[in-house]
Amino acid sequence: MTGAGRQPSRLVKARPAAFGADPAGERLERILRSPNYADGAFVNPVGVGPGPGSDFLKSLPASLRKEARVTRKPTRPIPVHPTTLADIAVPPASGLRLTWTGHSTVLAEIGGRRVLFDPVWGERCSPFTFAGPRRMHPAPVPLGSLTGLDVVVISHDHYDHLDMPSIVELVRSDVVFAVPLGVGAHLEHWGVSAARIHELDWNESTEIGGLRLTATPARHFCGRGLRGRQQTLWASWAVTDGTHRIFHSGDTGYFPGFADIGAEHGPFDATMIQIGAYSEFWPDIHMTPDEGMQAHIDLSGGLPHGVMLPIHWGTFNLAQHPWAEPAEGTVAAARAAGAAVATPRVGAPFEPAQPQPDDWWWREIAVAPAGGWPAHPEPAAPADRHAADYEAAE
Repeated sequence: MTGAGRQPSRLVKARPAAFGADPAGERLERILRSPNYADGAFVNPVGVGPGPGSDFLKSLPASLRKEARVTRKPTRPIPVHPTTLADIAVPPASGLRLTWTGHSTVLAEIGGRRVLFDPVWGERCSPFTFAGPRRMHPAPVPLGSLTGLDVVVISHDHYDHLDMPSIVELVRSDVVFAVPLGVGAHLEHWGVSAARIHELDWNESTEIGGLRLTATPARHFCGRGLRGRQQTLWASWAVTDGTHRIFHSGDTGYFPGFADIGAEHGPFDATMIQIGAYSEFWPDIHMTPDEGMQAHIDLSGGLPHGVMLPIHWGTFNLAQHPWAEPAEGTVAAARAAGAAVATPRVGAPFEPAQPQPDDWWWREIAVAPAGGWPAHPEPAAPADRHAADYEAAE
């Protein structure tokens, strides 16, 4: 690939602002030098098959069946925690607190700092205001009310993770951004100064306000425009303040690299794992609940440790599975593995160090499966016993 630093064409200049910008200049030169870039594109740690769209005609019948469509949305409004701002005004007793605000957006309070992962406050995850998947619940708080943010972390540039309206709102603050290699081009296009952007390749780290943030591998893809060129990197993230450790998966298919990430950066007090929008038509780029739980266990050296927070579900209808299936499947997988799982209502803060209640709130509003909801058994073994065994083995 050549042409680093060339001026964009008139067609590129005319495209919607939400498409972002292509990497150029020194940013493109850095991409070309990346060990994760080959033959004109970023490559996955493990090969992937065709992604969404490639089997559109095959998946269409599953998308159009009336009985299936009914289960893909709740029957009543999704409950949103009403006192999020008041709750997070009090510092976490343990020094670590997570607040899931929907889909893959999580506010992590760690070591006195506030890290916001994949902020999506827009009404649609789409480049257009009139089309595309629409959110099923309001954000629990206005984005501008989340004061004191130290870092915004972006996993990749898909619309349900990198939301232009949210970035434009955050430009008004002094927050800095940690993003995968190439994604900084989008941010600069929307008004973020280069000085506020920490742009990382896989296995690179940066220090921000006493936190160490590391971009770790993931198995996915990128793209916002019409061409689908893999010119920006996708990543999972490990973050630590030296005492607490957390992991955000971004979007990813299951792959053996989770064990390596855990060995290098874990064990984690909490993992935020993608378990929704999976499909038999794109099995390599999104995880099922069972695969997500396996990733959580891999990240802890083969034994459950810490708490898993299921993400990438509940807010947007992005796949053919029933709306509540990701949560149900995650609880079942956690019970089978003896792992601790957090299933908070949207906007409800929780501390991973505290016991997590069995709040299966989605059952109140979801279409029940034929035969009714299953009874989730007690955990196969106490999660804290596994954690103690793991720590003893260190």
